[in-house]
Amino acid sequence: MINHKSKLLLAVFTSFLLLFGSAGSIAGERYGKQKVVYHINYDNPKKQAGALRNIQNHINAVGAENLDLKVVMHGKGLSLLLEPDAVKNTKLKYGNATDEVQAKISGLKDQGIGFLICANTLRGKKISYEDDLYDVGKEDIVPSGVAELAHLQAKGYAYIKP
Repeated sequence: MINHKSKLLLAVFTSFLLLFGSAGSIAGERYGKQKVVYHINYDNPKKQAGALRNIQNHINAVGAENLDLKVVMHGKGLSLLLEPDAVKNTKLKYGNATDEVQAKISGLKDQGIGFLICANTLRGKKISYEDDLYDVGKEDIVPSGVAELAHLQAKGYAYIKP
């Protein structure tokens, strides 16, 4: 037999589910489909962590199914994907791809987020995408980070620099 307290808890839980479910639906209706490019070219680990948080918040607000989001990285920004023990082989000062950062990046990739890497930076900073960077394949390399930003904006991507 269900007592008054159990009924109240069930009602609160049901209300929460309805509110939470409809909030996602409302957000999708409000924002619609979006094409967005995030720009990372700095090596500050706190700012990079903030950028990853912004990206996840963006996904949460719009819905992964409504979002075509790419992260373009060049210059010092490649430190986000640089394995800490690979720094000595490169011209970057920091390798910020700790286990925690790698988990966040994997989670974003699992939601359809693409990370695009500047070939000019790879050459100039002596970085091997195969040996030094976390989870980067040949298909992730673009000829020029800044040219890629301009290219994506010309294709209708909104530009965000967190």
